[in-house]
Amino acid sequence: MKTGKQIIFLIASIFLIFSCKEEKKEEHTVSNNQMKEVMAIHDEVMPKMSILGNMVGEMATKEDSTALGLQYKNARIDLQEAHKSMMDWMQGFGSRFDSDEILNGKELSDQKQIWLDEEEEKVKSLRNQINSSIEEAKKLLDKS
Repeated sequence: MKTGKQIIFLIASIFLIFSCKEEKKEEHTVSNNQMKEVMAIHDEVMPKMSILGNMVGEMATKEDSTALGLQYKNARIDLQEAHKSMMDWMQGFGSRFDSDEILNGKELSDQKQIWLDEEEEKVKSLRNQINSSIEEAKKLLDKS
């Protein structure tokens, strides 16, 4: 009877060990996919930095003290803030994660997973800020 309990305990232990490893593997895959998604959003908006820069110059040349000139000024400020937000996000993201975690799918610690969740929200907000500032500036330019 004692041997039977030992065998059941051994089988249960082996099952538990394998199920924990499988769960960890799934968590790593989810984390790796999340990192790829964050980087995909970055890669989507990064080429728009030159558009932001060009539009800042366009807005600056049209600024004056008229109501329309002040709209150009506000659009320029929004574009500059979007650009600064991108630079700040990249710096902060780079200080939280190393290149193996970003590029090679290195497993994240629990703390870094929390940070990745935060960074995903930040980069989505950043994408909206960049896209909306460009869209508003284009609307303004189309009026003139």
